[in-house]
Amino acid sequence: MNVLKRLLASMALGLAATVTAVPLALAETPPNMLVIANRIDDITTLDPAESFEFAGSDVSRNVYMKLVNFDPADLDAGYQPEIAESWVVGDDGKSITFTIREGLKFHSGNPITAADVEFSLRRAVILNKTPAFILTQFGFTEGNVAETIKADGNTVTITTDKPYAISFVLNCLTSTIGGIVDMQTVMANEADGDMGNTWLKTNTAGSGAYSLVSWKPNESVTLQSNPDYYLGAPAMERVVVRHVAESASQRLLLERGDIDVARNLNPEDIAGAREAEGVKIYDELRGRLMYLSFNQKHPELSKPEVLQAMKYLVDYEGMQNSFLNGQYITHQNFLPKTFLGAVDENPFSLNVEKAKELLAAAGVPEGIELEAGVREAQERIEIAQTFQNALAQVGIKLNITVGTAKQILARYRSRELDVYVGAWGPDYPDPHTNAGTFTYNPDNSDEAQATGLLAWRNSWDTGGLTEMTAAAVVENDRDKRAAMYADIQAQFRETSPFVIMFQKTEQAAMRDNVQNLNLGGATTAVSYWPVTK
Repeated sequence: MNVLKRLLASMALGLAATVTAVPLALAETPPNMLVIANRIDDITTLDPAESFEFAGSDVSRNVYMKLVNFDPADLDAGYQPEIAESWVVGDDGKSITFTIREGLKFHSGNPITAADVEFSLRRAVILNKTPAFILTQFGFTEGNVAETIKADGNTVTITTDKPYAISFVLNCLTSTIGGIVDMQTVMANEADGDMGNTWLKTNTAGSGAYSLVSWKPNESVTLQSNPDYYLGAPAMERVVVRHVAESASQRLLLERGDIDVARNLNPEDIAGAREAEGVKIYDELRGRLMYLSFNQKHPELSKPEVLQAMKYLVDYEGMQNSFLNGQYITHQNFLPKTFLGAVDENPFSLNVEKAKELLAAAGVPEGIELEAGVREAQERIEIAQTFQNALAQVGIKLNITVGTAKQILARYRSRELDVYVGAWGPDYPDPHTNAGTFTYNPDNSDEAQATGLLAWRNSWDTGGLTEMTAAAVVENDRDKRAAMYADIQAQFRETSPFVIMFQKTEQAAMRDNVQNLNLGGATTAVSYWPVTK
């Protein structure tokens, strides 16, 4: 039994002892409160212009409205009007003019105006934080946003640098960075010209179904319902998301009735929860991918044969059928299933002998050491340990550094790690959301600081894929565009410093009185406002 498993076992025993000390009757959360256990240690900021992590997206989805958004009752329908009641595309295909819905208010009571929309989108470009590329890819810059993002009365017009598929532009506006903030409240809290960024890291200024009560890092997020929400006040007047890292702890809390939903149960605890009274399991295919990446600044990892060898040192089938069982399926392509251009080719499997041949051909000496960064998440640590064992068989020592998401991500974004064990989820339901970060890297210099691009984080000159990706994003013929992404993925599988391993199926365990909880499908985040109990 490894150290992690011994630790979890001892925690489970300790919690079990606690359970025996309480009355047999289950606890029960209030009927108007939703209590969730989830890993939320990746939240580094609540500013929609800066937030770029999974748990932060969950908060933003419920706090901020956008020009267009997804209806949780029909995600397949794609983007729908929200703050914008309608839009018109210019004859040149470069401009979109949005008419703002009347009567909407921020949590402060201030009306939502076209000026707020203009301010929010310009602000995201000017601040130029990690997710800014979602907007700047349309040619928006600090120097031109006064002309390219303009309010006029009750309308806002955005003008892109060239014609794109309109669906691509609108899909990008559904991402977290598209959240519209209350200009008056934000600028009242500006400090040293930061456009309210410092204040919005720990506060919110939205108009969504919920407002923020508190965020306690690595502990909890508490939201309060908005009685003036334009779709009606949510049934769950309060939502509390508790940071509970261990699966065993989440399961015990759920079975005791202390929480309503457990979002991070491992396959063993899912199987146990299925047998528990009053608990049900909800499965939903997500767009999240689990991957390994290799820093191309490392002299050995930058060799093509070494990158090939790494892809043969992953036990895809073994992990899928053991500690990832039911929660991840093998998927070796950067576009998740359900996306335009997604393919099913999975050419790699564990083959230690082939890996040895490739490493020998590259002249890699035995005994080299690599550092892998991994956040404190059970399945990621086990993936790292499995990969560590495979590397040991070919004479490579992998030193695993475990830390909080904030610690590990900071080093990854600074190009410091040799190896990264990570997950990536789409920001909007268009193939460019993943192609544009895995295969697009127009400036590979350290000075570019393109931290939102995974290709840049791994110092990878994409060898022509940048140009292929740029061509695919402006192609309006659907079938031709899908074929272009298939070609890009074929080259990516063979040459990239990424090993895409798995696509996630989220299994959420919940009390059987919880209804209408939608986790967001492949393209968005969780919605709390439709939930009833």
